Amino acid sequence: MPVSRQAAVRASVGASESFDTVEAAAEAADRARAGLDRPCDLAVVFASGQHLGMAKWLLSEVHERLEPRALIGCGAGGTVAGGRELEDTPGTVVWCASLPGAELETVHLTAERDAEGFRLLGLPESLTEPVEEAAIDESVIALCDPFSFPAEELLAVLERTRPPVPVLGGLASAAFAGGAMLMRDGEVHTQGAVGVRLRGAQVLPCVSQGAGPVGPEMTITSAEANVIGQLAGKPAIERLGEVVASLPERERNLAASGMLIGLVIDENRPEYERGDFLVRPIIGADRDSGAIAIGEPVRVGQTVRLHVRDAASADADLREALRLQAEALGPDGAAGALLFTCNGRGSRMFEVPDHDAGAVEDSLGAPTGGFFCAGEIGPVGGRNFLHGFTATMAVFPA
Repeated sequence: MPVSRQAAVRASVGASESFDTVEAAAEAADRARAGLDRPCDLAVVFASGQHLGMAKWLLSEVHERLEPRALIGCGAGGTVAGGRELEDTPGTVVWCASLPGAELETVHLTAERDAEGFRLLGLPESLTEPVEEAAIDESVIALCDPFSFPAEELLAVLERTRPPVPVLGGLASAAFAGGAMLMRDGEVHTQGAVGVRLRGAQVLPCVSQGAGPVGPEMTITSAEANVIGQLAGKPAIERLGEVVASLPERERNLAASGMLIGLVIDENRPEYERGDFLVRPIIGADRDSGAIAIGEPVRVGQTVRLHVRDAASADADLREALRLQAEALGPDGAAGALLFTCNGRGSRMFEVPDHDAGAVEDSLGAPTGGFFCAGEIGPVGGRNFLHGFTATMAVFPA
């Protein structure tokens, strides 16, 4: 597995395809340890469904070999390591990092529903105590059970208390005995969410939503909740029809198979580029009123643009996001990265194998581990969102 050069931060990744859980954990952890060659501060573990019944033994092997200060992990419908994607075979991935001087705090959260909605349990004061300005070297990595935990509620809480802090991660995509499998330090949990709060170690978010913008920008002129009544003074359906009719044939065909709406989150930019739009599907339409409904609240005055998604646009979006990330990293590059990619990507979207893992390997050249998620978490326009068909990355500068 590739290893970052000597630096203040160092990372390594190990993987195993063994069917035997104990053997797989030992192999992956030993390979990760060999690449790190210094004490392990953070370990992140992803294990395919075949191994979840023996998650405690898996954890024991990782702890024995790495002795991490902090560990989180989850069940994975597919794993990613070292430029490879294992979708339909057993996979165990151990990603580890040395983060000198960093504060690491792991959490296990659960949720209860009451008359006012969901109430999160287990949040430490370090995440609930409001601050006017969070540290620039603070971040959260979260792994959530999609069935028992409302990930968007966690993002809402953190937006109120620590609005600038990037949250990255994904929803567990493999279950055992009807529940998710989550790992925190030496514990195994079957519901809720696990996460780690990092402070004193810079983490750069990189988000590729897998869609390309087409047509002109438009302003919402009538809206309520998640319903767009008018775009640029005309019923939304009518205006979108005009846009689609004006597109080149290829883009018109893509729009016909499924249109997406990109919402500008941060309006304080002179112009909007690919990564400035939060992409959401159109989930309903009313031909009588001409209104459309999308999977996100909207407001009058917000700028939107039509988006389309296919393998080519997803490839272009990812490579552009990685190009910008590599530029932001500068000559020192990345020490390592965690990749959270949608389980609708991989071989389901791309004709070439190992697409996302290979693109990250080509662009960053750093030890990368990750998994195929049932939903991905990452920021757009300075706010954290839960996505679909997205690849989000937590990049650790060297």
